[in-house]
Amino acid sequence: MVFLTLSRWIRSRGPDRYWKVQELLKHARHFRGRKNRCYSLAVRAVRRAFVYATKGRKLKKRNMRTLWITRIAAASREHGMKYPVLMSNLTKVDLFKYSNSIVNR
Repeated sequence: MVFLTLSRWIRSRGPDRYWKVQELLKHARHFRGRKNRCYSLAVRAVRRAFVYATKGRKLKKRNMRTLWITRIAAASREHGMKYPVLMSNLTKVDLFKYSNSIVNR
């Protein structure tokens, strides 16, 4: 017994590939040059952009922490106190967890 309609049950890869390409090009729309039009160039550019985005999330936390420390140090010097002394006093009175609210004021 031969099933002649088996080929109709097999999905074609055309539409899936089209939407895969469109999804990738959507991420590459803001790139310059051929990287936002050519799929082969856009693949590399988008992958690199996602790597930078992953690294950037960690770098943002690091930069914000240094900014907070700089602001707290400047405010403590303004009041005639050094940063380590202020931080040790904040931990003694259990206000260290509120240091972000001190910085953002």
